[in-house]
Amino acid sequence: MRKSLLLLMAIVLTFTLAACGGGKNTPSNTTGDKGNNASQGASGGQNTPTDTKQLEGSILAVGSSALQPLVEQASKKFMEKAEYSKITVLVQGGGSGTGLTQVAEGQSDIGNSDIFAEEKFKDADASKAEGLVDHQVGVVAMAAVANPGAGVDNLTKQQLVDIFTGKVKNWKEIGGADQKIVLVNRPASSGTRKTFETYALGQSTEDLPEAIQEESSGNVKKLVAETPGAIGYLALSYLDQTVTVIKYDGVDATEENVVDGKYPVWAYQHMYTKGEPNEVVKAFLDFMISPEVQDNDVVELGYIPASKMKISRDVKGTVTQK
Repeated sequence: MRKSLLLLMAIVLTFTLAACGGGKNTPSNTTGDKGNNASQGASGGQNTPTDTKQLEGSILAVGSSALQPLVEQASKKFMEKAEYSKITVLVQGGGSGTGLTQVAEGQSDIGNSDIFAEEKFKDADASKAEGLVDHQVGVVAMAAVANPGAGVDNLTKQQLVDIFTGKVKNWKEIGGADQKIVLVNRPASSGTRKTFETYALGQSTEDLPEAIQEESSGNVKKLVAETPGAIGYLALSYLDQTVTVIKYDGVDATEENVVDGKYPVWAYQHMYTKGEPNEVVKAFLDFMISPEVQDNDVVELGYIPASKMKISRDVKGTVTQK
């Protein structure tokens, strides 16, 4: 009887130990399965959102005052976008020559210009142009403007030449009021001046002692509007009712006439970089040529999208039909 009892206790003890051993192994296996599932979820990425890299940095764009209003307005919209909120864009004027020089020397990220770099950098400086990359963001037309009291709204090419070379000194000599002509000019570094001289006058002019010289288009408009007898020239983006826009050989400075090639005083709007732009600068340049800017800001501010032009013009001034 005692042997039977001992045998029964041995059997019970065996089953108890087996049960305990199985319990220790089961949690270990369960934990392993959960670890594998977590690892697959992280590596597979199916349930984990992918973070988009947000660009961060600063951009300095310097140069053309004719292009400045567009770049300033577009830069504000650019910086307001969530994906570009960590990018700061600073826009300065100073003229096309200044913009091209600063970008070529690495002092700015973008050089805004109304002229091709090859027009600025010639002869010994030609290599500077070779290192620059051209990004065209539109077209701007330019027109002679006069104080409303001058009494003239149309001038021929020769009359403009005579005015800006000092041969004609009073508006009455060309059918206007009896007022002394006051020249408001831009400095030699100005792309607006270069464009006006090339395509309106057909020649370069000297700085006359009696002429007023202004660094920015905004100041030119203000002086012409407020000074009796004054004449200057402006990009269409600056025109308003305070000045009289002068027809060129009877042709109005309108978008339609520029696009068709009837009005010759226009220029591409260039944003140059030294070499290919980095990803921050490229993001801004891509925004400048996006439909959001080209179909809205460009048109609103009086520029012309380059895609609308029915003609093209190279650095030598040769015009071809598209």
